[in-house]
Amino acid sequence: MDYVVRGIAGQGSVRAFAATTSNLVSEAARLHNTYPVATAALGRVLTAAGLMAADMKNSNDVLSIIVKGDGPLGNIVSVAKADGTMKGYVDQPKVDLPLNEVGKLDVGKAVGIFDGKITVVKDLGLKEPYVGQTELVSGEIGDDIANYFWVSEQQASVVALGVLVNPDLSVKAAGGYIIQPLPGADESIISSIEKKINSLPSVTTMLDQGNSPEEILNILLGDFDLKIWEPTPLHFQCDCNRERLESVVLSLGREELTDIIQTDGQAELTCHYCNTEYQFNKDELTALLEQA
Repeated sequence: MDYVVRGIAGQGSVRAFAATTSNLVSEAARLHNTYPVATAALGRVLTAAGLMAADMKNSNDVLSIIVKGDGPLGNIVSVAKADGTMKGYVDQPKVDLPLNEVGKLDVGKAVGIFDGKITVVKDLGLKEPYVGQTELVSGEIGDDIANYFWVSEQQASVVALGVLVNPDLSVKAAGGYIIQPLPGADESIISSIEKKINSLPSVTTMLDQGNSPEEILNILLGDFDLKIWEPTPLHFQCDCNRERLESVVLSLGREELTDIIQTDGQAELTCHYCNTEYQFNKDELTALLEQA
């Protein structure tokens, strides 16, 4: 089961989040038929959204991450609710690149950082959502999320995100963690955490070795009176439906809708997030035209 946990340590001076996301990343890869580097990039953005959404208070709160670089993947989008439901997509799922110089999937090159941006939108049920945007610094997603926290929210953060892809393109392990020292945190605690992080293998290696999110947080923060809250299950679930797609058709306007009826006599719309296809025949389009 995929889930995220929240923890606090150092007498409330350090907060932390950790998640395992192998199943939901596998589902996203299946729905979008992604190649390995696209699986890794989309999986990291999904994981980041799941970790960050765990900090929201109300179950209907929604957090979105949009990563847009100049690389061949195009836009990468993830949407997560505080209740653990998630969805996401990558514009170009069939990108295939050589491994980077250290033999890893070259997510940074696939994303591309030239004039790249990462945008975080938090819809907390207020009149206007909170929108923060920062430049991409590496395209590897973890570094970019950490930079977002520092620039946009003035919050120092360690962000580790990873997706391990098998030779058969299936997802072997996926997950991540975020560690954030709060104002007033003891420098000795921060230094100890930094040394611990630098001595550890990657987060996907730890997950593949059988470590749970709770165990990963305990490895990192167990020496500092760590307290962990109950986990929140995470799962990929698109909320598209026919009624919502009808609204998209209506948004085309009377002129374009009339042209579709006269020219094609039908329309097919595909949901970006789950690739579900919705067919509208001539009678259905005519009925919608009468509503327009």
